Amino acid sequence: MNPATALSAVLVDELLRCGMTDAVLAPGSRSAPLALALHAAEEAGRVRLHVRIDERSASFLGLGMAKRAGRPVVLICTSGTAAANFHPAVIEAHESGVPLIVITADRPPELRDTGANQTIDQVKLYGTAARWSTEIGVPENRPGMVAYWRSLVSRAWGLAQGPVPGPVHLNAAFREPLIPDGDETWCEPLDGDVTGAWTKVRAATPGSVLHVPPTRRGVLVVGDGAVNVKRYVAAASMAGWPVLAEPNGNARYGDHALSSHHFLLGVPEFVERHRPEVVVTLGKPGLSRPLLSLLRRAEEHIVLAPDLAHWPDPVRSATQVAPEVEIPVVSGDDAWLKSWRAADHAAAAAVDAVLDAVPEVSEPRLARDLVAALPGGSLLFTAASMPIRDLDQVMRPRRGIRIMANRGASGIDGLVSSAIGAALAHSGRSYALLGDLAFLHDQNGLIMGPHDRRPDLAIVVVNNRGGGIFSLLPQAALHGPFERVFGTPHRVDLESIAGAHGVPYRQVEAAADLPKAITGEGLRIVEARTDRESNAVLHAEMRKAAHAAVRAVLPR
Repeated sequence: MNPATALSAVLVDELLRCGMTDAVLAPGSRSAPLALALHAAEEAGRVRLHVRIDERSASFLGLGMAKRAGRPVVLICTSGTAAANFHPAVIEAHESGVPLIVITADRPPELRDTGANQTIDQVKLYGTAARWSTEIGVPENRPGMVAYWRSLVSRAWGLAQGPVPGPVHLNAAFREPLIPDGDETWCEPLDGDVTGAWTKVRAATPGSVLHVPPTRRGVLVVGDGAVNVKRYVAAASMAGWPVLAEPNGNARYGDHALSSHHFLLGVPEFVERHRPEVVVTLGKPGLSRPLLSLLRRAEEHIVLAPDLAHWPDPVRSATQVAPEVEIPVVSGDDAWLKSWRAADHAAAAAVDAVLDAVPEVSEPRLARDLVAALPGGSLLFTAASMPIRDLDQVMRPRRGIRIMANRGASGIDGLVSSAIGAALAHSGRSYALLGDLAFLHDQNGLIMGPHDRRPDLAIVVVNNRGGGIFSLLPQAALHGPFERVFGTPHRVDLESIAGAHGVPYRQVEAAADLPKAITGEGLRIVEARTDRESNAVLHAEMRKAAHAAVRAVLPR
């Protein structure tokens, strides 16, 4: 099985699982693997295949069928102007709300802009006429591809149908060979789920509520951008589920909220005994690799997605997607929740002991103590790199504060300005937790005219004189080039920057001094100097202590 035929077989099979009954093919060379997969499905009686030699006629044939049937029809063509000839029908489908799945075969990226035969720019070829457009990417023989391909098709099928039906575009680039090579082996099973589509999509229509199967062995995961948080946290609590909330999900409060799930899920023995029957995800999780691994292990992974064009499923494990979910109240034994909470309590206590043993300022303790010290009604804006991850690992549950971060694209840029803007819109006290590089990257955000309103904002800058997060990544083992190209050390004096802008400045000398240092009014800068190597060692000690504590409370 070569990559081109493997991808085509999976795409066609998943389309059939989603509900495809009709496909229209305009023959060509680059689309050969798709044509052969469709022909095999036709021979097996799984699809009605319609072949037309003219792409424009083929596309309008599909449009007419989809318009009458009210369900997606698949259009397939080869590369070049063949794909361009689909455009009029795609425009009509867009304007009249007709569901189409348009799959254009393409030459591989290395042939683009080289003068290679039958090669044009097909990426987002149909512009705004497509409800959604994506490039599948050249298929590779490596694990994880099947989940990606199947979830991609499920998403395309769902988006073509609603909430407003229309065309979607998948661009499939193939390298040769394009036909079967006689070798049926592949690095992972190509089969899908026997129950149907990889991800079942429930469109946003009146009464389209997905009812979660009743179970005590459930987990609520809350990430960035979550909506209706209080409602779902309350429902999870009534169902006896633990709540694993990232800080900027603003759901880390109450008796069911955990603070050390990052460490719990890093212990294989704990994970094996705590495999959830269902996980419901709100918002976009992504701070913790162990948490993302949990999503892969869930028997049922339900994603709450008000906007079906952008549902968050970074590990391609979603089994169902819906704009609204109902978590039922379940009576019975609460051993599931107690077990999670006991392990969480042990891990948190172990981490606290490690942090409290060091009187000097450390990055994770600074994050933990800052959240604990904030007055009720406060806003905390945090950088999207190491500060938000420190909060995720050490922040204890509490009410009365709001945490924000630019985690949409997780960039380092514009964070001083974003924090100031958020503070100006907030009615209470505001704080920011930034790394030194993030602060320096947007130091121009401190420039304000004499008539501009100044925020009540304390900017706490963790200054480890470089890119601290890289010290916790595999790059840190590359001692030769590490400092030059990853650590990026600097010699900037933050107090001088504060002085240049007329902003009050304080430095935190000891960890216990933080609550006093952040007091005050108006815009002010608080610097906490740390060491990158010591920080990496401290994180390793936290992880070791937490894992040992979790193992100690597991039943023998």
